[in-house]
Amino acid sequence: MPAGLYSWIIIFDEIVVVDGIYVMLCGYEQAFQAAWAAACKVERSVMLVPEKYQFLVGPISFSGPYCQKGITFQVDGTIVAPMNSNAWGKGLLQWLEFSKLVEITIQGKGTIDGSGSVWWQDNPYKKLQAVRFYGSLNATVTGITIQNSPQCHLKFDNCIGVMVHHIRVSSPGDSPNTDGVHLQNSRDVLIHSSTLGCGDDCISIQTGCTNVYIHDVNCGPGHGISIGSLGRYNTRACVSNITVKNVNMHNTMTGVRIKTWQGGSGSVSGIMFSDIQLTEVQFPIVIDQFYCDKSTCKNQSSAVSVSGINYQRIKGTYTVKPVHFACSDNLPCIDISLTSIELKPLQEKYHLYDPFCWATYGELNTPTTPPIECLQIGKPTSNRPQTDRDTC
Repeated sequence: MPAGLYSWIIIFDEIVVVDGIYVMLCGYEQAFQAAWAAACKVERSVMLVPEKYQFLVGPISFSGPYCQKGITFQVDGTIVAPMNSNAWGKGLLQWLEFSKLVEITIQGKGTIDGSGSVWWQDNPYKKLQAVRFYGSLNATVTGITIQNSPQCHLKFDNCIGVMVHHIRVSSPGDSPNTDGVHLQNSRDVLIHSSTLGCGDDCISIQTGCTNVYIHDVNCGPGHGISIGSLGRYNTRACVSNITVKNVNMHNTMTGVRIKTWQGGSGSVSGIMFSDIQLTEVQFPIVIDQFYCDKSTCKNQSSAVSVSGINYQRIKGTYTVKPVHFACSDNLPCIDISLTSIELKPLQEKYHLYDPFCWATYGELNTPTTPPIECLQIGKPTSNRPQTDRDTC
């Protein structure tokens, strides 16, 4: 078929139909591999998982770099991961991987089910991802549901031009480490009009990310939207130009959070959190430069610098503490700007923590509820000059 025309590859049970030609195969995984091999050869082909069909598929890689561009993976049925850990093999960290592709799209009204419950109980710290994109250009995910991943549901690593919209992510609030969407070393990202509920960050933004725009997202349960954690093991981390706008969060641990480890270097800068509506969120606004996910962490003087963070029109109810700014003595957080912050305790009669600030400098553009009197206005007089380790 000439390039530029659509080629349809349809999977029915263990049969693959390629433009009307039936090919009998011996198993679902072989069917998916054969379908991908056919789709890969034709520009703008469509690989269809039809509705009302369910496919049990082990780990598989849909990879380029020699595939034609513009392939659509149309998921209208259900793809289910094996619950037997042996089926994943050794050393694999993802179930469905899409790597080194151009203009790849996953779309449809179907479901990708990671069968994660066995992993949550037996291997909660093994970092297994349901769907991973690596090294791809102009990747789109829309319409589908991704649920019950062993850990991260949807990951983009080393990608340029990412669009995620009108998707649903679903796993229980107590499922460990089940991030909704995880971004790493990726730029020019748009995420919008989606509902994300999981046991960890609804959206996690890691090092190497820039030009990320998130809007009109419902988050909860989960840990909110986080930048980080960054700088672990004394590494350099760079995150910039991130906008999070028009987000609803319900029953999450944190709202909008920046978390970095002691000992790291690099910077977080140019961040805008605006028009966030919160309901029963434990910690709505957090910067934590002392992040530690174990019982004790070594005290270190170096840090990932945090500057140019803007909070606008963040409103709603909290259950523990409205604001927590814990910044480095050696490299304080600077240019922290707050405008129209209205956070009220869920129940007035219970004693709750006041806003907390440490080594945090910036400005209050309007009165806030509650008053954030701990923020130090202006800039530190003795702030250590930035070095090459601080900048990106």
